[in-house]
Amino acid sequence: MNYWLMKSEEDEYSIDMLKKDKRAPWFGVRNFQARNFMRDDMKIGDKVLFYHSNANPSAVVGLAKVASDPHTDKTALDKKSKYSDVRSTKEKPIWECVDVEFVSKLNNVVTLEYIKGDAELSNMLVAKRGQRLSIQPVEKSHFDRIIELGTGK
Repeated sequence: MNYWLMKSEEDEYSIDMLKKDKRAPWFGVRNFQARNFMRDDMKIGDKVLFYHSNANPSAVVGLAKVASDPHTDKTALDKKSKYSDVRSTKEKPIWECVDVEFVSKLNNVVTLEYIKGDAELSNMLVAKRGQRLSIQPVEKSHFDRIIELGTGK
């Protein structure tokens, strides 16, 4: 089992939207390292910390899980999509994604500010200066600490 942090801007795709949809493709990732995490490392059932980026405050707000094997990100092939990529074709797609499934919202959001100040979490990738990847691996101990803080258990 792997653990991940996946960032989304709240007005783009929020935890509430995922809760309503129940399951959705994590499309629009246009960074090769983040794509490679989805394509090469994510497995069905992996646990996900859902993170609202560029929010006030930026925070882990919920839990999800990986719900599919990697598949072509169709937004790259859609010329009307803001995620379109002319280099990507049906025969030779460049961008892939996985589906994620809603698990729960956290009772208490865990803010980036709190993460940076918590001795147990301060070395998470999301807390490091300049770390902008929208998908990041998370250590199990960090995942468990976020759950403890977010659920109050």
